[in-house]
Amino acid sequence: MKHLGLEETRTLLVQSLNMGLDIRGETTFTNSFDVIVSEDGFQFVPRIPAGYVLDDALYQRIFGIASGALYPYYTMLKQNGAYFVPLPENSVHTARAFFFPWLEGIPTRLDITDMEKFKSGIAEGVLPVMANLAISIGDIAHLVIAGNSGAGKSYALTYLLEMMKEQTTLKIVDPKMDAPTRWAEKNDVDVLIPDGDRSQNDFVNLVCDLLSEALQVVRTRQLALKDNARSQFTPYILVIDELLALTSSVSKSMKDTFFGLLSQVALLGRATGVKLILLSQRFDANALPVVVREQANVMIQLGNVNRKTTQFLLPDLSNLDGIVIPPGKGTGLIQIIDGKHPANVMPLLMPTYGEV
Repeated sequence: MKHLGLEETRTLLVQSLNMGLDIRGETTFTNSFDVIVSEDGFQFVPRIPAGYVLDDALYQRIFGIASGALYPYYTMLKQNGAYFVPLPENSVHTARAFFFPWLEGIPTRLDITDMEKFKSGIAEGVLPVMANLAISIGDIAHLVIAGNSGAGKSYALTYLLEMMKEQTTLKIVDPKMDAPTRWAEKNDVDVLIPDGDRSQNDFVNLVCDLLSEALQVVRTRQLALKDNARSQFTPYILVIDELLALTSSVSKSMKDTFFGLLSQVALLGRATGVKLILLSQRFDANALPVVVREQANVMIQLGNVNRKTTQFLLPDLSNLDGIVIPPGKGTGLIQIIDGKHPANVMPLLMPTYGEV
């Protein structure tokens, strides 16, 4: 694919905004605004006073125009609201700008034909997500995956488990006895599954035992950190599949106990390398306490993406306009808040791989 230079990109943006923005006839021809392009995004610089309002509505309109005009050369990173940046060296008339971050190119799916060969070429601690996106396992506080049935949640989880198994301690809870169970048994990883002789309350009680074990790991590591703040720990990861199904038919007291323990692990585990990977069709209050969801810093929404499906996992994302999501299984949105990646929502294509 042809690479667009910064000046060519600026020309395309200016032309697109002049023709599509429709702000009371104000354009670059009337010297009403300017566009500054850089490697990590572009700035829309209004000249104040202006005949238009600098608000979220205008920001989202510019985003929508730029997102379509720049595809597939750049992927615009969706903001929850208007993103202002100061331009202190400019005059009072051009001292502020809207900033629109982007990634060069479009999200590209990893197609892995040989998993072991692929893993051998990856640096320790790195988790590739797409061809142009990778995150550090150590930087994951907690990871949550939402999606409708058939969206590819279990397939995505199996990939994550395969990439993490040699570098972490894994504990898996699989209420459906599905793909995670088969993967765990094949790889000799602890997995908790329902027993036909036990009630749902009894099964959730066993899950609470696992959460209590995770809290004990937290406390042990807290003591180690007290003695040596530079202590390093192997990530201890508790994976719980189908949260909504897990708690939908248990007593209130058992559900409260489960939610309480889950909240403690979410709140205390961050500094000690004790992490949660949670999957559910949706993450409303019936599936997950809000405090747990707020501790997650990697959020993945697979399958149908609309305001209704993202309202719980990505509550600040009020406007989906302009986000170009490729079709196909295992596609959706991802947000990573780790201080290293832009904390934006971007399109996601989970890797495809052979049998693992």
